[in-house]
This record gives sequence, C-alpha cells and structure tokens, in this order.
Amino acid sequence: MAAQEGAQRRAHREIVVAGGGLPGLSFALALRQALGEAVQLTVCDPAFGRPARPDLRAYAVAAGARRMLERLGVWSAVGPTAQPIREMVITDSRLADPVRPAFLTFAGEVEEGEPFAHMVEGTGLVDALREACAGAGIALEPQPVAQARPEAGRIAARLPDGRVLHAALVVAADGARSRLREAADLGWIGWSYPQSGIVATVAHEHDHEGRAIEHFLPSGPFAVLPLSDGGTLGHRSSIVWTERNADVPALLGGGPEEALREVERRFGHTLGRIALESDLRAYPLAFGLARRFCGPRLALLGDAAHVIHPIAGQGLNLGLKSAAALAEALTDAMRLGLDPGGPDALRAYERSRRFDTLAMGAATDGLNRLFSNDVLPVRLARDLGLGLVDRMPALKRLFIREAAGLRGTQPRLMRGEAL
Repeated sequence: MAAQEGAQRRAHREIVVAGGGLPGLSFALALRQALGEAVQLTVCDPAFGRPARPDLRAYAVAAGARRMLERLGVWSAVGPTAQPIREMVITDSRLADPVRPAFLTFAGEVEEGEPFAHMVEGTGLVDALREACAGAGIALEPQPVAQARPEAGRIAARLPDGRVLHAALVVAADGARSRLREAADLGWIGWSYPQSGIVATVAHEHDHEGRAIEHFLPSGPFAVLPLSDGGTLGHRSSIVWTERNADVPALLGGGPEEALREVERRFGHTLGRIALESDLRAYPLAFGLARRFCGPRLALLGDAAHVIHPIAGQGLNLGLKSAAALAEALTDAMRLGLDPGGPDALRAYERSRRFDTLAMGAATDGLNRLFSNDVLPVRLARDLGLGLVDRMPALKRLFIREAAGLRGTQPRLMRGEAL
C-alpha cells in the first residue's frame, strides 16, 4: 500500500504531452517555467527523431501571443526576423476584374509602438521552442503516445517500444485526427470544406512596407502576408491561397511556370515582378470542435481540440491561448496542493476556453461562407458593410484588438504576466 501511494505521489508530479507542435511545446515550457522542478514533463513526438522538415507556413502571431512568447523567453530568438504588420487592406473582387478596390483598411498598431501582429516563419518558431524546452530540462521523447489509459489516481501513457509513463495527466496535442481523443470518446463535431489552403513564399520587386492584403475572391480569400528578408526592406511575402478542391489539381499540376502565372493572376502587380521562393503546397481545410476538452486525466490541446478556417489567421493564436490557459489552470492547482489531473483543474481549463473557441470557430466559418461566393446580392451587401466599418474608427479599433487577442478575459501569459 505504501509503495502504491508513493508511486501515485510521484505520478502527480509528472505530465506527459502527446505532440510536439507549437501548442504542446509552449504549454510544456510555460508549466516548467512556472513550477520548476515541482513538475516533470515529457513531450512525446516521433518528429523529434527525424531530420527537421521545413515548415512552409508563416504565422500571424497576434500581440497577445507575442506577449506570451516574450514571457517564455522565446521571442528573442524569432523577434529579429519577425515582420510587423503595419497595415491591413481588404479587397473584394472577381479574378478577372481590372480594379481591386480597397473596401477596408486597418492601421497595424493596438498600442503606440505595438503592432497587432507579426509574421513569423514556422520553422524558426518550432526550432526556438524545441531548444527552449530542451534547455529547461523537458524530456523530448522521439515516440508518440500509443495509448493513454486512466488507472487508480493516475494515467498510464504507453509508448510503442513498450515503455509506460505514469503521470497525473496526459495532454493530447496530437492533431486534428487525435487518436487519444477518439479513444477517450470525447466526441467531435466537424466537417470538411470544399476548399484547400495553398501556401508558398513569394519574392517580389517592390517593398511591401509591412502591408498585409486580403483579396476576397469567389473561390476564397487570397492573402498576401509580409515577411522579413533580414534587411530594412521587405521583398518577401507569404501567400495563403484558398481554392476550390476541384480546381487544385489543375492549378498546381502544370509545372512551375504555370503555377507562377496562376499566382500572378491573384497576387496582382502592385509589388512588381514576383518569383516563387518555395513550391506551392496544398492542405485540406476543415472545421472541427471537440464536444468536451477533457476526459479522465486527459486534456485536449491545439488541433486535437479545435480546427478552424485560416481566413482570419487565428489558428495558431487560438492554440497558444489554450496552452496558456491550461498551464495557468494546472499551475494554480498544483500551488494549492491539488492534483493537476483531477476534475477541478480540468474543469477550470475547459470553462476558460470553451466559449471563446466556439465563438472564434463560428466567426471564421461565417466569414468564409460570406466571402467565398459570387452571389451578387451578397457581394453588394458585404461590400456595403465593409465600407461602413471603414468609416467607423471605434469599431475598427475593436476589431483590431480582437484580432490582436487583447479583448475580454485573457490568460495571464497572454497579458505578458508571469504564472
């Protein structure tokens, strides 16, 4: 009996994270920095045992998420190459229209000297978080969690090599097709969009001056997002191109010259001549939301809990906010001497994230349905609405603070505060 109680006490100091993506790594780092040696953390991901694969995606890191990364000490590694978004321009037109009128323009600062978002390339951000986790003494295990089974007072995380990690909690950050979520029967509401997201990096002749452009086209938004080129001028941008699934094979299957021509048709000529710095890569787009974010000694994080359309660039920020909220809930519980895998801590996490996640998912789904069509009455109504918002400074400030992740109740890390 004494041996069993001792094993349970040891388990209550251990947390296993299944998935070494950005939300999982940031959660582990936040919890370790808050609690130090009081918590033992293992992040399990087979990607740790393979050569790093370049991430072609670039992320719009909102001001709240940037404050979190600063507090975690990671921003210093990515900040010098991050590109502040100084202006956001929204247009609505057909592909063949000779003119793309700007219906809505946002200034890029939420506070003086603080941009509402920075563009950060994915590879550098992942590398910075991995190095910070390794430096903090977090174990990076190059295997997935094959199974997580609750036991008396703890949970057993089984690895493919047969080892079993006994912990207070398993955090399932293993993606939209999370096996741990399915095994725990937490439920999933979702659907696939008839669209794919195509990403690439583009070099261009003229300086983007920190301007992001969202072209709303009948097939979906085409976003031009400014990137840093390491100098004082900006001659690189990331594109996030939403296209109908049925058209993707023809658009991407004709070779690099044909692909460049299709990009040019959508990119426009305001930045001069363009060239592709990377191949075009397509990803299926979907919406999904877990019915419950927690089960017995299991918490969902990142895409395992929610998947949203990239139309507002909020997917990463939503995942980081959930990571901050989970780290806060567990830190508060452990400082009170409570079980971090117990129902009180997990309910606190779920309550803090459920409504915000649902609201953001509904908003991005609604925006995609509103703008990804060519129905004339809808076009006229939405363009009128954009024009009205452009003439209302107070409403524009509200929208930009929402995009920056600074409205409403935020986790302490998103406010730049320590746990």
